[in-house]
Amino acid sequence: MKKIIALALTLVMIFALAVPAASAEAKEVKVGFIFLHDEQSTYDLNFMKAAQAACEKLGIEYVNKVGIPEGQECYEAAMDLVDEGCNIVFADSFGHEDYMIQAAMECPEVEFCHATGTRAHTEGLANYHNAFASIYEGRFLAGIAAGLKLQEMINNGDITADQAKIGYVGAFTYAEVISGYTSFFLGVRHVVPEATMEVTFTGSWYDLSLEAEGAQKLIDDGCVLISQHADSLGAPSTCEAAGIPNVSYNGSTIEAGPNTFIVSSRINWEPYFEYIIGQVQAGEAIDADWTGSILTGSVELTDVNEAVAAEGTPAVLESVKEAFAAGEIHVFDTDTFTVNGEKLESYMADVDTDPAYEGDTEVISDGYFHESEFRSAPYFDLQIDGITLLDTAF
Repeated sequence: MKKIIALALTLVMIFALAVPAASAEAKEVKVGFIFLHDEQSTYDLNFMKAAQAACEKLGIEYVNKVGIPEGQECYEAAMDLVDEGCNIVFADSFGHEDYMIQAAMECPEVEFCHATGTRAHTEGLANYHNAFASIYEGRFLAGIAAGLKLQEMINNGDITADQAKIGYVGAFTYAEVISGYTSFFLGVRHVVPEATMEVTFTGSWYDLSLEAEGAQKLIDDGCVLISQHADSLGAPSTCEAAGIPNVSYNGSTIEAGPNTFIVSSRINWEPYFEYIIGQVQAGEAIDADWTGSILTGSVELTDVNEAVAAEGTPAVLESVKEAFAAGEIHVFDTDTFTVNGEKLESYMADVDTDPAYEGDTEVISDGYFHESEFRSAPYFDLQIDGITLLDTAF
């Protein structure tokens, strides 16, 4: 009997040593979210939905701070969340970065994560992290949907090929916006090589009236299809009123434009939120600079509005998405665009964001510009031929 008991105890000890992870209790996590605007902003709403979905799926307590400007208010909101017991604090806007870093320096026991930021890979803070996704691939896909619509309009005699001019409402002349409108334009030109584009800027991420005015200015100037990198329903609503096809961003705007909305691209933040929660629960480090992709489920298109889109659009988009996954297509293929009439052979991008904005990293190799590979936030800031900027004050 003693031998049997001893053998049983030995087996229990061996089993316990073999599976420590299974018996270990996961660290408790509470997440605080800082959002620039409220749910009226398509940009912030996209984050809010992902935060709710990820936290509810994982059974995690979370707190939202809404309408937090890109100023000292962000630092104060972050510290409030720490005081409320959050051991992960996330902020969603570029201008929040300085204040998130300040909070991270003061609270080394808390993980601070920030979307669209550029400094995590140079700050050297173990508890400060940036994240973004290869949304330029999503915008390229949305551009293909727009190009198919343009080609349908040409085929139907609604416009001629030399009238294939599209418009784009941008917020600021930041690399993130430039990368976005350029990748969209290259998607359009993948279908309609003669297409041109005009871009106007509002100087604000969210301004309903300025975005509506910008869209109307583009329409009045002869643009026959409009897209955007701005966060209100100003441009989609203006397109609906004018009967102009629209490709939006950060989620479907079909309710605002049932007769004009084609498709929207967006970053799905759920995979990232699930990742950072899982890392903290397991006591593991979070990547300093994380880039999601189509393969991680982080880059998505909404359902195509087939009542407006060109026939066969979903099948074409699926085919191109598969080509992306296989590495057969690169958005910024240097054979597909020129700068001042010349093919780009080399480019030093400002990846480390020094005060002088000097280039520090060679980003062209293997025939294409390697966007979001040396850091997560976009750094494509080239002005390619075929795109006209109507204003650059912002």
